[in-house]
Amino acid sequence: MGLWATLDAGLNRLYRICGIIAALLLITLTMLVFLSILTRMIGTYIGGLTEFAGYTMAACSFFAMSYTFRSGGHIRVQLLISHLTGTARRINDLWCTGIFAVIVVYLAYYLCELAYESWEFGEISEGGDAIPLWIPQLPTAIGSAVFAISAVHTFIETLVRPATLAEIDKGAAMGSDG
Repeated sequence: MGLWATLDAGLNRLYRICGIIAALLLITLTMLVFLSILTRMIGTYIGGLTEFAGYTMAACSFFAMSYTFRSGGHIRVQLLISHLTGTARRINDLWCTGIFAVIVVYLAYYLCELAYESWEFGEISEGGDAIPLWIPQLPTAIGSAVFAISAVHTFIETLVRPATLAEIDKGAAMGSDG
């Protein structure tokens, strides 16, 4: 197995792990919302419950993005793509994945910067939880960084192997670990 195949298999495993983490966070989010409803019904207040649900939803979303993208779950507009073939299709795929990778790397950089600055300045949340903001921002930053890795991974694969996006559209990129 070559270096690229090993790296590809390892990254695909990382994306699946992120998908599992996202699923666990979604279960946690459901429990937090259920607990919030239940405590309101019985007239009890638990400080920060709504904020923790929001933090969990953000982390869940970003951990799910890399897995969803690599398994073909994100929407690609096929109206134009279906009419392109050969060189035009390849140029379109490279352009789109390149721009996408740049945007996602930019997003990940600034989410990581936000978490770092929150830690550096000791920012505390204003809600009932009053916790350091870097703690809930860190999982979102990590999820966005993995999403950026998956975008760059897909761009490089598209550059080297033009059939990559067609495989992702079919959900084949998340195949077996080998």
